[in-house]
Amino acid sequence: MTTKILRKAMMVAGATLLPIIGQAQEMNDTIAMQELNEIVIETPKVVHKADMDVYHPSKSAVDNSKNGIQLLGNLMIPTLTVSDTLGTIQAAGQAVQVRINGRESSIDQVRALLPETIKRVEWIDNPGLRYGGASYVLNLIVANPTVGGSLQAEARPALNTAWGVFNADAKFNVGHSQWEIGGNYKLTNKIKSYRDYSETFTYIDGTSITRDETSLGGTLDNSMATIWASYNYIKPDTTVFMAEFGFHQNINERRAYNGLLSLSNGSEDILLNDINGADGSTRSLSLYWQQNFKAKQMLILSFNSSFYNGHSFSDYIEHYIKDNVGNSPITDIHTNIKDRNMAYAVEGDYIKNWRNSRFTAGVSYTANRNRSEYENLGGEIFHQRQDKLYFFAEYFRRFGKWSATAGMGVQYTDFLFKESNKGNHSWSPRPQATLTYSLNQNHNFRLSFTSWQSTPSLAETNIVPQQLDGFQWRVGNQSLKTANSYMLTFRYGFNLPRVNGSFGIRAFTSPNAITPILYWDNDRLITSYENSRDLKNLSFFLAPQVEIIPEWLMASGYIQYRIEKMRGTGYSLSNNAWSGNASIMLMHWGFVLSGQYVRAQRDLWGEKISWGEDLNIIDLSYNWKSWRFGAGIIMPFGKYDQGSKSLSKWNRNEQHMRLNMRMPYLSVSYNLQWGRQKRGANKLIDVDVNADRSTAGGR
Repeated sequence: MTTKILRKAMMVAGATLLPIIGQAQEMNDTIAMQELNEIVIETPKVVHKADMDVYHPSKSAVDNSKNGIQLLGNLMIPTLTVSDTLGTIQAAGQAVQVRINGRESSIDQVRALLPETIKRVEWIDNPGLRYGGASYVLNLIVANPTVGGSLQAEARPALNTAWGVFNADAKFNVGHSQWEIGGNYKLTNKIKSYRDYSETFTYIDGTSITRDETSLGGTLDNSMATIWASYNYIKPDTTVFMAEFGFHQNINERRAYNGLLSLSNGSEDILLNDINGADGSTRSLSLYWQQNFKAKQMLILSFNSSFYNGHSFSDYIEHYIKDNVGNSPITDIHTNIKDRNMAYAVEGDYIKNWRNSRFTAGVSYTANRNRSEYENLGGEIFHQRQDKLYFFAEYFRRFGKWSATAGMGVQYTDFLFKESNKGNHSWSPRPQATLTYSLNQNHNFRLSFTSWQSTPSLAETNIVPQQLDGFQWRVGNQSLKTANSYMLTFRYGFNLPRVNGSFGIRAFTSPNAITPILYWDNDRLITSYENSRDLKNLSFFLAPQVEIIPEWLMASGYIQYRIEKMRGTGYSLSNNAWSGNASIMLMHWGFVLSGQYVRAQRDLWGEKISWGEDLNIIDLSYNWKSWRFGAGIIMPFGKYDQGSKSLSKWNRNEQHMRLNMRMPYLSVSYNLQWGRQKRGANKLIDVDVNADRSTAGGR
């Protein structure tokens, strides 16, 4: 009897002390994340919170990873598509805003993280107003700063072609300071490529002509290098300062196609050479200051800037087969654009936390200054100035099993074209609200409404005519207005034995989306841009994760079926399509065998349906001490496909870009650590800015 009583007493004491120990560990965080208090009896694989899903890495996921991207892949988060091989992170075919301790970061910086330092991963598929209109946010919370350092290096070359990824990163910790330097090199040199292309032009008088292109081969070059260096100073629970510098170089971005055109009107066949690309460099600098005050208050200031200097080019040549080399081509187009573009942004945010609520408010200013020189037009210069001012305030409150978030943002946009003295400015409201009901820890329901604005890009507003081929041209529109988008989402999150995930319905509309528009101007077919009459779509999605054999075999995936309709000047189109991804992973005895399949989302935009990469990858790796050895193959099954389909009544075409992507590869990585590791500084807010650049015309 005494033994039973003692055992019960120990269980009660353990249940009482565990939360206290957990709190003590959180209090030891040098910069504690200001989270709302939540009572969690046990920690399942995923915790569905009111505003995010939280994943806690298992021991096997950490042990079988050598960097941050590999750990993300091992977590098998539904909806998320993580490829350590290609260095990409996407969700439902869209970009994911990646953050480290709340700081907006690059994929290279995520790769440089030590898996042991990642405490949890926050998956936010309904980002708040302070995230700047992001569709998805992935926030990695890393461990405390202490002392020590680390060195990471990885090489992943292909065996049958000039392709590979090589990177290294080092961190050094001294007192309250951390120094970091790293670099990444991606090699893509003369990858064999070809395209399937067929198009039918219809003239205003109703006559038409079809051009079928037979590929004669081509190559793709896309080599680039990035280096970065950072310094951060952390005074525990008080101050954080960070400074980061980055340099990115496009070493060789070039796409070259050779083809044979056959015309339906009986004309002679035509040989074509279509080459386009760009090269240039981007320098970036970011500064960050965070100050914590009493009563769970925080003030954050962030500054980012980037400067791009480079040029884009396009060469399109057509000539008859019978012509000798010395004869003049029937079409000879050369476009060269030199860009000197600058962007900078500053943001200030205030955060106040209470036990069951949170208030966030902020203001940001973003400026872009673009200068384009058309060398092929005698040095004609085109300037664009764009300024954005954004205010927002957001309040979160929990009421028992219910929680609600409501906020309002307001964006002022102003852009001006110096040469024509034309421009536009507008005020746009950005309301957002979310209502969540948590039945229990394993089931919750969420209804959310969000909105955002999209400003015209440099390419969309550039009025300098660019010739694409024998009779196609592209001309921008300086009368474009800022476009508004609205989205309503219902989501059900669930935790079942060995199965977790979400199911949902999403409705989206953009009543004045900026889209391409085609029209005839005499004998020229012009591609320009307009504020369309409406874009609507309705999506049904399911994102499950299945633990087939606990800690050994797991599978996850995302499947979406979307119905959409697009209306613009002179057209009304619809499109229904499914997309998704699936991953499976077997981990045991240090081995990791994974497979991944991706079917890209088919997007209707204007009069064109386009899709990204349909691909699949198989990878096998083995972890031994500080080393990781791997081998795999990209596209072991099927054909690589990326393309588009035009539904315009003036130009109906379908294009498939094919690459020789069946590439076996080897990978070797090394992770050396000394002392105790120190994370990067804990940025909670960041402001991002990227210098825009021109795009030379290409068919």
